[in-house]
Amino acid sequence: MGTFSLDPDHLAWCARLRGLARRHLAPLAEKGEPGRINRPLVAELGRLGLLERLFTSGALDLCLMRESLAQISTEAETALALQGLGAHPVHAYGTEEQRARWLPRVGAGTAVAAFALSEPGAGSDAAALALRAVEQDGTWRLSGEKTWISNAPEADFYTVFARTGEPGSRGVTAFLVPADRPGLTGTPLDMLSPHPLGSLAFDEVPVTADDVLGEVGRGFRVAMNTLNLFRPSVGAFAVGMAQAALDATLDHTARREAFGGPLKDLQTVAHQVADMALRVESARLMVYAAACAYDEGADGVPRRAAMAKLLATETAQHVIDTAVQLHGARALCRGHLLEHLYREVRAPRIYEGATEIQRAIIARELYKEAAE
Repeated sequence: MGTFSLDPDHLAWCARLRGLARRHLAPLAEKGEPGRINRPLVAELGRLGLLERLFTSGALDLCLMRESLAQISTEAETALALQGLGAHPVHAYGTEEQRARWLPRVGAGTAVAAFALSEPGAGSDAAALALRAVEQDGTWRLSGEKTWISNAPEADFYTVFARTGEPGSRGVTAFLVPADRPGLTGTPLDMLSPHPLGSLAFDEVPVTADDVLGEVGRGFRVAMNTLNLFRPSVGAFAVGMAQAALDATLDHTARREAFGGPLKDLQTVAHQVADMALRVESARLMVYAAACAYDEGADGVPRRAAMAKLLATETAQHVIDTAVQLHGARALCRGHLLEHLYREVRAPRIYEGATEIQRAIIARELYKEAAE
């Protein structure tokens, strides 16, 4: 672990999280069914108090949780993160009634949340949403599709972003939609890394003013503020995976004999390991800096969040690929840690804004800052 903005209590808590993950969460993760929500794992996250902490912690604590869990169990990390992503809009923008109904259940791990933003024609361009919400006599009817939605179609409720007005970001409203609303159906998707992921179809699904999160027409702000919090923590997830790959590589190259000695004595191997460590630590510091900026309300949060996600996810891809190369064919065997990480690491470079979108955000914010 790095020491940027971390005191001994932070470091001790991270060690405790890794211990909890090793003893309580990883065994449950191994029993999960690929592509399905692992509800016993979610419930255990609640029992351990980690889900409630999502609503009382800042961005740095969220990053530390995700990094620590990812080093031991990516399934546990993902289950925790998806609860936070889906429920944060309710915590930050919901009414007292909405929060009272859902947040205690999310915190206890008895209700599963989902964040429904992406559509078949609106992934990276989130302002181009086509899901329509047509109002009549005080009730909206949602019609359209969402896709690439984590925890769909098994979640208990969805934070749904729909078009209620003019084209662009100003015409979007966020709604809290329970999964049992009539007209809402879903289909699971079979992905490279078998997480619960699916598409949703809305056939005139009814929602009312009581289901609005925040203000009508201000839903894009709800989405972007949520992503500004969670993007650095996606970077933390990536750092945790990269650290796990680095640790495995250190152990392997110290023990594996080749050409008359351990692999670590070969200069080309030693230099690759040094480069892996350099990249991991650099990404970690960028993630922590972005999280601290968010917690402190500093300027440049969108830029810092984009930089953290971009650097950390690209770093993790490189580090894990290098680890596979240094381990050789054994790392490609089903069930090997690195085979698992190799599948897991690809998606974070796409979701919550692909690497190319992060570059666009960084450049836009830089020019905006330069003009001020």
